[in-house]
Amino acid sequence: MKFNKIDINHWERKEVFHHFFNQQTSFSITKNIDITELYNTSKEKGYKFYPAFIFLITHIANSNGHFRMSFNSEGALGYWEKVVPMYTIFDKPSTLFSALSTNTDTGFQNFYVNYIADTEKYSNTGKMFPQTVLPKNIINISMIPWTSFTGFTLNVNNSPNYLLPIVTAGEFIENNKSIYLPLSLQVHHAVCDGYHAALFMNKFQTLANHPQELLK
Repeated sequence: MKFNKIDINHWERKEVFHHFFNQQTSFSITKNIDITELYNTSKEKGYKFYPAFIFLITHIANSNGHFRMSFNSEGALGYWEKVVPMYTIFDKPSTLFSALSTNTDTGFQNFYVNYIADTEKYSNTGKMFPQTVLPKNIINISMIPWTSFTGFTLNVNNSPNYLLPIVTAGEFIENNKSIYLPLSLQVHHAVCDGYHAALFMNKFQTLANHPQELLK
């Protein structure tokens, strides 16, 4: 996957980047998203909700370079041309989870077929990373379907250069005929501000309200 380097010295975000990167400031935002239309559309089309959720989140990340910024293996700052999802699946007997990656490049139909194949192939392996090759251009996505929450934070303490977003969802909240999903987005402040986090959340709500175009 192509990596586009950024010339920090001529980057409009230079001052902001250095300030928050030196501080190692990250932040998270959590919001209850109305997923009624997304959930109902997924079920009507015979899809599982989780892969539809993964696909929409990845689509949002690929729509804005701020959600694809990273350092490459040479230590250069830049952004990936595209990111792919790294998502978790749960193994009930062992209560362990595995992290898998499935490409979304060729549209939802192909992603869904490949998602089903990957989850069937790599379930119950007992390994955290059962796939032999893992991409570097990822957005981390997971779901905690056993509880809802009003806030969620991960502490990435061993990798100060980690800039890519982390997305975590919780248990559905049903209110009358509406279904809400607690959604948490964690970002590094060096590359994302509150403005970008709001764009991410608002974009997901828009797609959740009108999922038919992407889930085809």
